[in-house]
Amino acid sequence: MKKATPQYQQSSPSRDQSITASASPDELLAKAPTKIARILTYLLEPGNSLNRFEAEKHGDHCLHTTISTLANSHGLEIQRQTEEVPTNWGEPCNVTRYSLPESQYQQARAVLAQMGKRSKGRKKEVA
Repeated sequence: MKKATPQYQQSSPSRDQSITASASPDELLAKAPTKIARILTYLLEPGNSLNRFEAEKHGDHCLHTTISTLANSHGLEIQRQTEEVPTNWGEPCNVTRYSLPESQYQQARAVLAQMGKRSKGRKKEVA
């Protein structure tokens, strides 16, 4: 069964810029409402990419699941490249490096804006 790709409205530039203006882990943790939003925010910065070990700095200990959610639930195309990195013991380990092609930036910003709206709605319900 094929999943439907959700349609997102274009968000206001101020909301997108407030989240994607910087890519430091501390700022992402403070501004992005969820783990998925933090990873997407990071990947939206030109030239940024992540492997599973680097993603831990952003609070994601299961990056392949986050990437799967972005691709399958939100319809984003994520680039994947296998690379070899050393483990803590110096032995090589194959991992996947994920990046977001520039052609996906507009849709990714719309997804991110939608995530922000859902997060704000939940806060209002709780209050």
